[in-house]
Amino acid sequence: MEESPYKGKTGLQRVWNALFYSLEGLRAAFRHEDAFRQEVALSLLLIPTAFFLPVSGTGKALMVASVLLVLIIELINSAIEATVDRISLDRHRLAKRAKDIGSAAVLVGLVNVILVWSLVLFG
Repeated sequence: MEESPYKGKTGLQRVWNALFYSLEGLRAAFRHEDAFRQEVALSLLLIPTAFFLPVSGTGKALMVASVLLVLIIELINSAIEATVDRISLDRHRLAKRAKDIGSAAVLVGLVNVILVWSLVLFG
């Protein structure tokens, strides 16, 4: 089995390249994914709010982490959807299943935000 021709950088050069690839990924998600933009807007509201609420540092950390987790899940979901679409735009039950499961992961992440924030705020 052949290795990817894009692999091979090591050490600090790999870390430096990975940083820029990651920033490109964030830009692409923001530019092409409506759901990601909506979740970024939500996070720009919720994360600062968490810092001003009268809860413990642990509570604030949980609240912020739950919001960031939604963004992480959405990025992975968007990557799954792009990969499925790259393979084929034909309707296929497995493609639908992959996309639906990715969407379900985002939903679970959003429910997690509601639960974490509710438990931290109302105990």
